[in-house]
Amino acid sequence: MTEHDTLTEDPAAPAFSVHDLPGGLPAALEAVLMVVDEPVAEVTLASALEVPVDDVVAALEQLETDYAAAGRGFTLRSVAGGWRVYSRAELAPVVEKFLLDGQQAKLTQAALETLAVIAYRQPVSRARVSAVRGVNVDGVVRTLLTRGLVTEVDQLGEAGAVLYGTTPYFLQRMGLGSLDDLPALAPFLPEVDALDELAEQGRA
Repeated sequence: MTEHDTLTEDPAAPAFSVHDLPGGLPAALEAVLMVVDEPVAEVTLASALEVPVDDVVAALEQLETDYAAAGRGFTLRSVAGGWRVYSRAELAPVVEKFLLDGQQAKLTQAALETLAVIAYRQPVSRARVSAVRGVNVDGVVRTLLTRGLVTEVDQLGEAGAVLYGTTPYFLQRMGLGSLDDLPALAPFLPEVDALDELAEQGRA
């Protein structure tokens, strides 16, 4: 094997370089931040994109400045040790109207099934909900959060998974006085230990 072959087959070499992608590092950061539900730390972004932390910080700060100067409908903010995209505060009335209008629309079957799992197993993480349904539920959970039917109620440890539960609005929509009024379907759902095992299998 030649020296050239050794270099080109190095398993430690990056699978890609963000600088070779359209838009480079700033665009890569935007793509990642558009799909996260919680603030992401600079070191986490740097590790995922295989670039120095200082480069990530500089790019994030520049994006934050660019968004503010362009008058976009969203902002990029550093919150709780991480970065996330948020709607601009000045546009809150527009967002509120959209959310309230959306609450009148019917939920999809996937949303109803996910809501049922959260209702009966709360507080519960998205990983456990995914384990029960056998599919990724990130998008559906975001929909339920938007509709005001579920909310973040706790967190596993200092940097653990977010736990979700239902809201008073959920009870109102269901015509229930409390969660105790839910039909006795819980025995048909997997127990917590089984959910943990299924969640681990899903990450394997």
